[in-house]
Amino acid sequence: MKIYTKTGDKGTTSLIGGTRLSKAHVRIDAYGTVDELNSYIGLLGDQPVNIKRKDLLKEIQDRLFTIGSHLASESDKSRKILPDLLEDDIVLLEKAMDEIDRQVPALRAFILPGGHESVSFGHVARTVCRRAERAVIHLQQGEEVEDIVIRYLNRLSDYLFMLCRIMTLDLGIEEVTWKPRVSK
Repeated sequence: MKIYTKTGDKGTTSLIGGTRLSKAHVRIDAYGTVDELNSYIGLLGDQPVNIKRKDLLKEIQDRLFTIGSHLASESDKSRKILPDLLEDDIVLLEKAMDEIDRQVPALRAFILPGGHESVSFGHVARTVCRRAERAVIHLQQGEEVEDIVIRYLNRLSDYLFMLCRIMTLDLGIEEVTWKPRVSK
């Protein structure tokens, strides 16, 4: 099977189920942003500081593929069986955040992205996750999207913030805190 089909040369792509949509359609934007996020999660998994978190990051990538398959499918026409996104997937993220929270110092200020390349990659992933969440919410305003997809993305962005905090601790660097400039 060739990777190129030429069917998208006129700016359209097909959903699972056969319907063709503009590549600029909100649905395509939503699952394209989830795909972009998945790439950043892969980048985070490749960071030496995350060696002990590699399995969890791979699990997250698998769940993002699940979300992508749901977003790329026609709910009323697709006869394909799609992988499941479960409440346990959200609980897994919450447990990981609770574990990190026990290890990092209490948060007393806003954190600026940066301090180390790996941490910066984490913050980019976090912001792409928030963009994916917004795109899916936009899609949900006009089409059916399972609530669990939005809840997962919301929890994932929280996890990515906490991941940045634990990477900072593991790397032995200080978090970059925001010090607002206030005119007197």
